[in-house]
Amino acid sequence: MFFASNVLVSDPFNSVADPKMPFLSKAIDPVRVQENLTKSLSCARRDIELHAIRVIRHKPGRRCAIAYELTHKTQPLVIIGKARAKGLDRHSYELQRSLWNAGFAENSADGISVPEPIGIIPEWQMWLQKKVPGTVATNLLAGAEGISLASKIAEAVHKLHQTGIVPRRCHTMADELSILHDRLPKVAQQFPQWEKQLERILEKCDRLGASTPELKQCSIHRDFYGDQILVNGDRLYLIDFDLYCQGNPALDLGNFIGHITEYSLRIFGNPDALADRETAMEERFVRFHGEAVRQAIQSYAALTLVRHIYISTQIGDRRPFTPMLLELCKKRFHCLSF
Repeated sequence: MFFASNVLVSDPFNSVADPKMPFLSKAIDPVRVQENLTKSLSCARRDIELHAIRVIRHKPGRRCAIAYELTHKTQPLVIIGKARAKGLDRHSYELQRSLWNAGFAENSADGISVPEPIGIIPEWQMWLQKKVPGTVATNLLAGAEGISLASKIAEAVHKLHQTGIVPRRCHTMADELSILHDRLPKVAQQFPQWEKQLERILEKCDRLGASTPELKQCSIHRDFYGDQILVNGDRLYLIDFDLYCQGNPALDLGNFIGHITEYSLRIFGNPDALADRETAMEERFVRFHGEAVRQAIQSYAALTLVRHIYISTQIGDRRPFTPMLLELCKKRFHCLSF
């Protein structure tokens, strides 16, 4: 951390040493940043003063996120710059701009928004969005308002499904199963004592997938869980649309519910600790789609739990829960009829 021209610069990841993103040295240079932000932002925001530059995330050789702290006409403003090693992610910028213009603006009457996309800096392979206030939904679902929050989250993702903004990609049940067939053998390599159990779980995943109703496809988030929603009072912000695609709408709900179950197991030692939140979310979504969607939601929730078996082996503080997830998945498949 250092100061340059009265601007605080913080790069705890030493991102400027990334050989695949050599432009990052300029992206944290106060003079260059002031020039490029002034040039890239809309006319209404060009009267800015830069105070701090903070690298907040960095995946070496892949992507980097930088927070630029400013004042605009004496009002504080934080802009997040998202840079990518393989080139400007213009698609994500255009998608978020389309969502903003399709009813997800900051003043939307239903209280469901996305962060405002506000410009691009091509030479830094970066697009810019306004940082929004809020707390991730994961940290609030267990609270007193958790049931009503879960219901509103179902409304938020239903709104996303109705936008009609056509994605570039498609994700099918076959794709979902392919991910599991790739991940679970890696768990078996690490824990050979579970190989037979994992093989049986994969067989049941295939059977479950074959029996899951293929509902009419729509535009889905595909990585929808509590950390992808910021809650600020009565307003929800949906974030991170990197996996946005065409798919079964039940996937988003099932994925979210599967994450709640895993969180409940890990934090409370009981996979059913937040079951009333899961039920509220499911029931609200069923009101939009009818009973036909319920089976598909439950299928995708079960498949999400199976994926968490692998995820738990990749994160240090989650590894103690791998055996419990394995047992939970076996029980869930026993309860499902297919």
